[in-house]
Amino acid sequence: MGKTWHPDHFFCSHCSRPFGTETFHEKEGKAYCEKDYFELFAPRCGACNKPIMEGFVSAINQQWHTACFVCWACKQPFAGGNFFEHENKPFCEFHYHERRGSLCYGCHKPILGRCITAMSRKFHPEHFVCAFCLKQLNKGTFKESHDKPYCHPCFIKLFG
Repeated sequence: MGKTWHPDHFFCSHCSRPFGTETFHEKEGKAYCEKDYFELFAPRCGACNKPIMEGFVSAINQQWHTACFVCWACKQPFAGGNFFEHENKPFCEFHYHERRGSLCYGCHKPILGRCITAMSRKFHPEHFVCAFCLKQLNKGTFKESHDKPYCHPCFIKLFG
């Protein structure tokens, strides 16, 4: 700032508290106490909205405290640093697919490849099976009863 101050006249431009021996920060020719400086000028965390004062992650067009950059649903850190974005929020693989409706109804794991949609649910092809004999079914070649799929022979055997 290039000026000399009497100690009584050297105070925070925002809260007017004298600095004394405390650290101060300067912005555009004005002095601020550390608390006010970070409150007014530091970037805000995308999760907790508190000022970021050190160590951060930059992702999804936002900055995050390292401890706050976790799955939006389960609050767990990302395995291997990999995350999935959904509606501008970070998610682990499971919760991303849960939100997107792409978890297999049979095994509750993400569907990444082929998918069978039947009975308003999604399945890995190998998990779309007869509820009685567990034989793999093909979409369009099954019967449904009580919200469960059956192959034709089991359906006739069970329900006539």
